Amino acid sequence: MASRASGCIPFESGGSRAELVGAQHGLRRVWESVLLVAPTASPVLIQGETGTGKELVARALHRHSSRASRPYVQLNCAAMPAGLLESELFGHERGAFTGAVSQFAGRFQRAHTGTLFLDEIGDMPLELQPKLLRVLQEQEFEPLGSARTLHVDVRFIAATNQDLLQMVREKRFRADLYYRLNVFPLAVPALRNRTEDIPLLVEHFVRKFSTGAGTEPPRFSANVIDALKRYDWPGNVRELENFIHRAVIVSQGTELRLPIEELTSETRPEASSPAMRTLAEAERAHILEVLERSGGVVGGRAGAASRLGVARTTLLYRMRKLGIEPARHTPQSGR
Repeated sequence: MASRASGCIPFESGGSRAELVGAQHGLRRVWESVLLVAPTASPVLIQGETGTGKELVARALHRHSSRASRPYVQLNCAAMPAGLLESELFGHERGAFTGAVSQFAGRFQRAHTGTLFLDEIGDMPLELQPKLLRVLQEQEFEPLGSARTLHVDVRFIAATNQDLLQMVREKRFRADLYYRLNVFPLAVPALRNRTEDIPLLVEHFVRKFSTGAGTEPPRFSANVIDALKRYDWPGNVRELENFIHRAVIVSQGTELRLPIEELTSETRPEASSPAMRTLAEAERAHILEVLERSGGVVGGRAGAASRLGVARTTLLYRMRKLGIEPARHTPQSGR
């Protein structure tokens, strides 16, 4: 098995051990950027596909900053219903709205003197973006239902798997907020673009899940790694982690048993068979049909994602993969 010492930069996070695996290989530029910008107060915009490890990068930025001993607070904008997001970010006073039975401190207030990480910033509703911009510029805001202004000292990190600049062109994201966030952009490469990290990642996950199960880590061969490198990994490191987790569970002996047949559903474009291309075309036609029935709306109760029974972010990812541009969608939706 490959040596961990040459490719992993460990750091402590929340009392548990975490690692940026590949920080001296495929993630080397990312790691160098982390070390460069972490000591500053500059906002950082982390960009990358779903599952590439943007949250780990955000935690690394915090751990290597002067605020490392201060609060680290995070929020996924896509996972929070639009009606609750403003309150969750800025807090509220008792009686500010129906159900507000007590005063509530929002994420900005809880992150005071520390770091606030907003994941999926592209899902921030347009109506909230001016208030967010004000906090970034002035470090002050008013909780819902309050006339008092709160002043905070917060280091801001955001992440997205969307093309924010394209969203600005389409009037779905404020240009002034985009340029305020984009002071220090940091791109996390997809796993298919850093296949040299796959042996390190496999070893890391094998050890992680074997330790959790109380078993000896099974061995794996170069042929196993070659097979994993040929796969496209649309779900990136998160998909690889889940795949290795299953492999460790089913491996009873000393050799890692990989269900390689599972990797035939998605392959690199140059290796795709006509059958695979036909399947993609059928999926594209079906999505287009559902989008037409929903009037081009992706999110919301009557949107295409709801009709298809998938999360809005999942549908948007598939649409990007299939070359479908949404006519319009509702970023404030919870789906």
